[in-house]
Amino acid sequence: MSPTVYLHIGAPKTGTTYLQDMLTRNASALADHDVHFPGRSALVSPGLFQFRAALDLLGQDWGGAPGHAEGSWEALVRRVRRRTGTVVVSHEILAPAPPDQVARAMADLGPDVHVVYTARDLGRQVPAAWQESIKQGRRWRYASFVRRMERGRTWFSRAFDLPTVLGRWGAHVPPEHVHLITLPPSGHSRPGDDLWHRFCRVVGIDPAWAPEQSTRSNVSLGVAEAAVLRRLNKQLDRRNRRVAAYDGLVRSMLAEDVLVQGESPRITLPPDAYEWVDRTTSTWLEWIEQAGIDVVGDVEELRPARPETPWRDPDQVSARKRSRVALNALAAMTVEAAKRPDPDQTLRGRVRQGAVRLKPW
Repeated sequence: MSPTVYLHIGAPKTGTTYLQDMLTRNASALADHDVHFPGRSALVSPGLFQFRAALDLLGQDWGGAPGHAEGSWEALVRRVRRRTGTVVVSHEILAPAPPDQVARAMADLGPDVHVVYTARDLGRQVPAAWQESIKQGRRWRYASFVRRMERGRTWFSRAFDLPTVLGRWGAHVPPEHVHLITLPPSGHSRPGDDLWHRFCRVVGIDPAWAPEQSTRSNVSLGVAEAAVLRRLNKQLDRRNRRVAAYDGLVRSMLAEDVLVQGESPRITLPPDAYEWVDRTTSTWLEWIEQAGIDVVGDVEELRPARPETPWRDPDQVSARKRSRVALNALAAMTVEAAKRPDPDQTLRGRVRQGAVRLKPW
């Protein structure tokens, strides 16, 4: 008997990593209830395995050598087909997949597939997406990014385009098999109605089946910290930003461990962008009402709320504030470097090989 597959396609920056971590940590316990989150081996977590499978389906090689994900999609499909009960497949890079790859995924995963899409308001999505791109090595200014988002000229804008994404994936299943989960607003505190509980209601999981809690958090950068990280990306050679060490050192250690502890104001949507966001949100809500899909949560949660704090432009941070953050970053990098001795090269040799031409801020 074919399993019921819940294919969680994103959107990015909607708690997807948290959900994947919950599923990974509780994979064994959930399997006891015939709910499966397939992995490949003890050495490769289900989350990483499914990321590689998504890369393979899309013909991409993010974060690895060319061909490193080859064969992963077929391996995932084989594991799905061997299961009974419920199978969850999840990765946010699937959201903007083109029609031919969507058709292949839906055909490969079997006759009983449900599409799951998590969404939150663009007032929080746009700043989060810009920060994520900066963590990944991009150098664009916030104003430029917002303009590109409004014109639909970024990967994130395609992944956040709710009607297009769900229209494309939903074309292969009846409306009741398309599930939209809205994210509660900031400060939400209704017990049993957080993102995980909403996801469980869709998939048919009793939250008691997943006793281990995720420790993953995605704290936002402040305006000064994001400004420093963007300038660091500008200083680095593009090839250096693409190597795997960048992700571990700059993104994981510096951005997500050190810079998130800064105290500068949070990044919010520019005031002049709310007209576009409100207009887009109204289009979303009209589409949702007409599509007849399953909604878990409240569609009104997709309407952005204006922040109570004054607007702070991350493109216009004073040199004094940037210098303070940069010194903290330099101190953290120095401590980290001291933990990573390289017996094959002298410090002078490493400096010469890795030197970059410094440019003024």
